[in-house]
Order: sequence, then structure tokens, then C-alpha cells
Amino acid sequence: MHCPYCNASETKVIDSRLAAEGAQVRRRRSCNSCQERFTTFEVVEVVMPRIIKSSGKIEPYDNDKLRRSILLPLQKRPITIDEQEGMISRIEKRVRQMGEREVSSKVLGEIIMSELKTLDDVAYVRFASVYRDFQDIDAFHQEIANIRPNEK
Repeated sequence: MHCPYCNASETKVIDSRLAAEGAQVRRRRSCNSCQERFTTFEVVEVVMPRIIKSSGKIEPYDNDKLRRSILLPLQKRPITIDEQEGMISRIEKRVRQMGEREVSSKVLGEIIMSELKTLDDVAYVRFASVYRDFQDIDAFHQEIANIRPNEK
């Protein structure tokens, strides 16, 4: 690993920890030349299935697109970065475990919604309102009623 400060090739690992529910290894490193410290993350590279859009167009899986679609409804919610990363890891794991080469965006959306529902009700409703294209306040009421079926 080259030092990002002086580009020296000799660095040593000071500390290693699992991150993102074990999906990443976080390594704290020190440069042998300039003594600067920096952090690296190590992840397994896996092949994700392609996504079949509702229009029929097939796109490669895009982690950044998934991340953006999840982080938007989570804005200003009391959810830690570790919880967000864990949720993204679980979503990707569920998609990979399907064993398909192509997955519809509808299936991916439902997986995202189920993960959001367990994490944060407000974020779930925010995502659902866009994903299910709510047209009026009644759609919001219905979705909230589905979250809390025992409350009036």
C-alpha cells in the first residue's frame, strides 16, 4: 500500500477492525517514511446482478445509485453511518443470495423497503411515497396504517 502523503511503498498496519457488519475491514496504517497515518477499507469484490428497469432496459448494478436512493429518505433521521452501511450490505447480500444474473428494479425496491421498514418508519414512508408514486394524502395514510395495523 502506497502512502497517500509521500507515496512511499512501505507502510505498516497499526490496527484492523471489521466494519459494515463484517463486510469491510478497516485498517489503520502508518507510513514507514513520513510517519503519517491513514485509514484504508478492504472489501470483497463481488459480481452483482444486472437490474431490469420497469421500461425493460437492463442496467448494470450501481452501488452509488442504491446508496443515494437510501440516504435521501434517511436525511435528518437518527440513523448512524454504521446502520446505513449495514443496511446497504444486507440489501446487497439479499440480492446476491437470489442467485440471479438479472433482478427487476421492482424486486430491489421491495427489498429496500423491507430494510427501511425495520430501520426507520419515517424513512420507509418517505421512500415508499416516491417508489409507489403516492398521488394524495390518502396514500400516505394507508401506508402508515399498514405500518401500524393495531393502532387507530
